[in-house]
Amino acid sequence: MNTVNQLSALQELLMREHIQKNLSVPELVEKVLSRNEGKLSSTGAVQVETGKYTGRSPKDKFIVKDEISENKVEWGPVNQPISEEVFLNLYNKVINYLAERDEVFVFDGFAGADEKYRLPIQVINEFAWHNLFAKQLFIRPNDDELNDHKPEFTVISAPNFKANPEEDGTHSEAFIIVSFKHNIVLIGGTEYAGEIKKSIFSVMNYLLPQKDVLSMHCSANVGLEGDVALFFGLSGTGKTTLSADPNRRLIGDDEHAWSNHGVFNIEGGCYAKCVNLSKEKEPQIYDAIRFGSVLENVIIDDRTRQPDYDDTSLTENTRAAYPIENIDNIVQPSIAGHPRTIIFLTADAFGVLPPISRLTKEQAMYHFISGYTSKLAGTERGITSPTATFSTCFGAPFLPLPASTYAEMLGEKIDQYDVNVYLVNTGWTGGPYGEGSRIKLAYTRAMVHAALEGELNSTETVTDPIFGLEIPTHVPGVPGQVLVPKQTWSNPDQYDEKAKELAMKFHENFKKFENVSDEIASAGPLYRPE
Repeated sequence: MNTVNQLSALQELLMREHIQKNLSVPELVEKVLSRNEGKLSSTGAVQVETGKYTGRSPKDKFIVKDEISENKVEWGPVNQPISEEVFLNLYNKVINYLAERDEVFVFDGFAGADEKYRLPIQVINEFAWHNLFAKQLFIRPNDDELNDHKPEFTVISAPNFKANPEEDGTHSEAFIIVSFKHNIVLIGGTEYAGEIKKSIFSVMNYLLPQKDVLSMHCSANVGLEGDVALFFGLSGTGKTTLSADPNRRLIGDDEHAWSNHGVFNIEGGCYAKCVNLSKEKEPQIYDAIRFGSVLENVIIDDRTRQPDYDDTSLTENTRAAYPIENIDNIVQPSIAGHPRTIIFLTADAFGVLPPISRLTKEQAMYHFISGYTSKLAGTERGITSPTATFSTCFGAPFLPLPASTYAEMLGEKIDQYDVNVYLVNTGWTGGPYGEGSRIKLAYTRAMVHAALEGELNSTETVTDPIFGLEIPTHVPGVPGQVLVPKQTWSNPDQYDEKAKELAMKFHENFKKFENVSDEIASAGPLYRPE
């Protein structure tokens, strides 16, 4: 689909002598060290820093608006349009810039573990460590696959190329531009490697639904009897913690797709948060960080090169990138059957949502579209105010198509495969943040276990009068009082006030979804103002 002249510019670049193509992990590690891009830590992982950009830059992300994308993409503040002219101008500048570098690194691989739906990709990097990151995060081909590899989408990343907003039509020096016509992701001005990973996820979120495959921002695991579970949840909800289970094998920790054949991982690696990482709390992640891994913005001791995961002086968003094979107890290849259970995780700082509730199909679609959790705002003195945060389909920054597209596909699959869906609140009980307490992890684990084992399928429930959620009256290992949040508050009137406040935030957020059916729209909280 690339135009001939654009293809020739890229092919000409790739034929130059300075191109380092498909280097091995040890070769890339050597390049990272010899080019002074990073340091070798005591774990064997290379430690790198990303400068001023220590996270994604959503305001600098664009999709080219052209005849291919114009009527498909849900345009707005997340999917910002940019003209093809601006894209091609920057594209030519970046190609010329890379042609003048001493070395450029190329990785050929795949996104999507299922061969029926996988996307052959190529990642072209100015930095060796970015190429190592790509090699560890995407699916690595074998020799035969590499010989036959023909990329269908290309990521070009040149962090030291800074855009001039006035001249180049960007918002800043940084830019992440996706062209579905030219099958290219163009990245510049930012060293944060997560842009490479998430740009391909955005591409898959555009392509897969058009093949009747639901792409999802979730973790997935499978039980001893082949029962698959999906865990959706925003940062801080416990997605990684709860999907890591010694009795269940990991399919993947972040990006998946659901076809008519089952679930498959989109990636070949993990991009785990490292803040306050310890062997005691998260032994799998801790032990996975070894030779060939990338430690991003993690401080290491100058002499011993020992990582200090508690040091957040560069950023709280410290990360480790490693191949999924570094984790024990995984599914290989990362493909499994149809989910039997779906868990939506939320950390409600208002302290009013039930710790577990069973959802109807319509409620599942409503809460999937809403993607609710809480962020905590306040000072070190403990004066806090919980802030409701909604991220469409638990992955708003990466969804090019309308939210209804993903929600309707989820609803169809819930029906087709008779999936049980639960909303699990890992947040507060007995009062809001600052007054109540975090729901005990042991209780949450017991509730998730009961849901996965089918123990709640026929359990008696009571309906929450404000949110309309069905609350199980009995969960093995969990005190009955904990299950109904109002019973944990010392002041029932205060509970009602907070619950109604959160219900209104749900309603207010949902107003922006105009293309959603009445059945889904009415599946939200029962409480509405007079």
